[in-house]
Amino acid sequence: MIVCIAEKPSVARDIARIIGATSQHDGYMEGNGYQVTWTFGHLCTLKEPHDYSDKWKVWSLSGLPMIPSPFGIKLIDDNGIRKQFDIIEKLFSNADGIVNCGDAGQEGELIQRWVMQKANAKCPVRRLWISSMTDEAIKEGFNNLRDQKDYNSLYLAGLSRAIGDWLLGMNATRLFTLKYGHDRQVLSVGRVQTPTLAHIVNRQKEIENVNSKYETIELQYSKKLKISSLSHTGCWRRFTGMCCSQLQRVNILQRKKERMHSPP
Repeated sequence: MIVCIAEKPSVARDIARIIGATSQHDGYMEGNGYQVTWTFGHLCTLKEPHDYSDKWKVWSLSGLPMIPSPFGIKLIDDNGIRKQFDIIEKLFSNADGIVNCGDAGQEGELIQRWVMQKANAKCPVRRLWISSMTDEAIKEGFNNLRDQKDYNSLYLAGLSRAIGDWLLGMNATRLFTLKYGHDRQVLSVGRVQTPTLAHIVNRQKEIENVNSKYETIELQYSKKLKISSLSHTGCWRRFTGMCCSQLQRVNILQRKKERMHSPP
């Protein structure tokens, strides 16, 4: 039996329909020599500090930096995830082969590799690599399955990003919280969230410090000019000509716009 594992149930249903796995079971579909199952995005994650060492259970500057060796993975603490993983693990244990049907990208490769590692899958693995979920694309993809080893560099890139996020987030969050949180709040730091927050803060400062002074132009005309007398002519050129000929003075007035305060 060949087990196909997709990243989400909707993708699994489309793949099962194309390859003939039409018999519905709890957590997977079966038919035509295939069993098609799925994850819900990430089923696994990197272990947390307290999973590695008792000394990292307590937040202290003396415990930094935290650098596990090696890094490990664990199931996300959720009953639905645990149930689906148990189904996947059982299918893998009896499989003759696995088709990795994860999303075509770094994150998709990482998600499925972690599940296979956690389930201790031993059978050969091939990779379905498609960027479209049309029937034709799925059929073509299954006709051109590649050895999963061809995508090892993609997996390692995703693993490196995850480890980098862990090292920065876990260590910097504890450092900033211990030094500046004053035992009142956790100061969360992350590779994406911290630069994004910095952009928002800097932009708000620019708005608050914008130069609120501006200038207006005031034109004084001769009392001989009667705009109402020109309105019925419909001749814009004549109108502007009359305005220019009767212009006596131009005043540039500097004004200051009242600042708009954000709501509390």
